[in-house]
Amino acid sequence: MTEGQEAAAQAVEAAAEAAAEAAVNWARAGRHAGVAGAAIGVVAAGAAAGVAIERMTVGRGMRRRARLALDAAGPYGTLRGTPGAAIAEDGTELYYEVDEPGPEPGRPEKGDGTGKSAVNGKHGKHGKSDRSAKPVRGKEARAAQEAQGGLRKRLTAALGRRAEAPTVVFSHGYCLSQDSWHFQRSALRGTVRTVHWDQRSHGRSSRGHGQIDGTEPVTIDLLGRDLKAVLDAAVPEGPIVLVGHSMGGMTVMALADQFPEYVAERVVGVALIGTSAGRLSEVGFGLPSMGVKAFHWLAPGVLKALGWQREIVERGRRATADLFAGMIKRYSFGTPEKVDPGIARFGERLIEATPIDVVAEFFPAFAVHDKTEALVAYDAVPALVLAGESDLITPADHSRTIAEMLPDADLVCVPGAGHLVMLERPELVNDHLVSLVERASATARSSRPARA
Repeated sequence: MTEGQEAAAQAVEAAAEAAAEAAVNWARAGRHAGVAGAAIGVVAAGAAAGVAIERMTVGRGMRRRARLALDAAGPYGTLRGTPGAAIAEDGTELYYEVDEPGPEPGRPEKGDGTGKSAVNGKHGKHGKSDRSAKPVRGKEARAAQEAQGGLRKRLTAALGRRAEAPTVVFSHGYCLSQDSWHFQRSALRGTVRTVHWDQRSHGRSSRGHGQIDGTEPVTIDLLGRDLKAVLDAAVPEGPIVLVGHSMGGMTVMALADQFPEYVAERVVGVALIGTSAGRLSEVGFGLPSMGVKAFHWLAPGVLKALGWQREIVERGRRATADLFAGMIKRYSFGTPEKVDPGIARFGERLIEATPIDVVAEFFPAFAVHDKTEALVAYDAVPALVLAGESDLITPADHSRTIAEMLPDADLVCVPGAGHLVMLERPELVNDHLVSLVERASATARSSRPARA
């Protein structure tokens, strides 16, 4: 047996042992042991088989060095602003950062490629990482910088006096963090005030207190109230443009559902990117029709079981890093073969930093999410509804449904793009986002009371 075959055999054996241990422990818990335990075993066995094949052809050390090289090469996620914290209704600390307009925005913090203070997926406080990112060079980088310069000039001309400029508040998606807005943050940096925050249990925000003590499950309504707490702390006055991706878009809808008067008074623009107002229980995720029903039936229980076995599962995620990366590319990007490897790795790092028990806590909220009626709160302001045509998680048809409720919205469906469209097609997203802020700024000026 060759060294690669021996490593593959060991991987299969280790994964099988982990699956068996998880299934036994779940059975002892006495909750749906048969279905969930069997599902865990199937998932673990499939992952082990994939790793076995991969390790027969490519050395583990080589793959690890390639990932580290990508981490060191890209500056993605290293932009930092002035930190702050809002306190949610259950006492959870919600971390945010503010970028103020001006010639010298906050200096980038030394980062590890994601900009997190977290290490090995653990959520820490607001400390700094210990590696600095290297600048990206080349024709594409220069072209991107020139494009950003043009966007900044447009925006500066449109905003006019700073007192009338809106604050742009970004809400990120499930299993991501505020750093997923890296390219949009860079494009707006120095021209308009922006706020970037981490949803509870994500990024640098604290684990949800209500979830730790079991007193409250995660709901989209809860996330909407979290956003209100961040707005009260970070944007106590002035017009606001809300930008939400995926779960962040749902959070923006939940804000409108629960605080319609606040939205009417303060919000002058909204961008809903790769998101849905409901019917997520019908999404097929690119699976065969029979597999879709099985997935929606099994997934909540399987994830809950995996969450109970966090240490085992996290070891398995590290052992199956290559397979995990392949899955992320499939569900994050519409054309993964065309995505810059550094960006693909950045998306992978964002997602893998979310612990499995957090993944499990949030997942059930999507099946019951329905905020279609709440969208009416945004029908009087400039809106952008943008989606990737190849999005397997929140299909573009869901964005078309949202646009039908917002007849004055700009609907943009990007051919070939997937769920992380703001990373896959950043220049296009930036251009439409700047246009939205221009329109929102004009709305804010026209609604300003006339001076005596």
